[in-house]
Amino acid sequence: QVQLVESGGGLVQAGDSLRLSCAASGSFLRVDEMAWYRQTPGNQRELVANLGREGGTNYADSVKGRFTISRDNARNTVYLQLNSLKPEDTAVYYCNMKIARWVWRIPDDYWGQGTQVTVSS
Repeated sequence: QVQLVESGGGLVQAGDSLRLSCAASGSFLRVDEMAWYRQTPGNQRELVANLGREGGTNYADSVKGRFTISRDNARNTVYLQLNSLKPEDTAVYYCNMKIARWVWRIPDDYWGQGTQVTVSS
């Protein structure tokens, strides 16, 4: 079994910062791409940022310059640093990892349980 556990959400004021963490545990060979998504009620989950195993990153336009994704491969952990938070950043944030469990199988998608980030104005 593979499990992703998130932490770090909360209630903050506009302009504040937060750091989200997501750690993978269980039996697997490696973690390829890591990513963060967010979702608000009634809307589809949207990509916030992703990070390849070799370091290439991609950010949603709405968070460029404010959020930073990083990873610790030794700890199978992905982080999202959220700076200069705005009320429109309020959402449930989900981590996603593409994890290879067997040599003969392409990596599968795994999701964290979600963590609420609420930004008050």
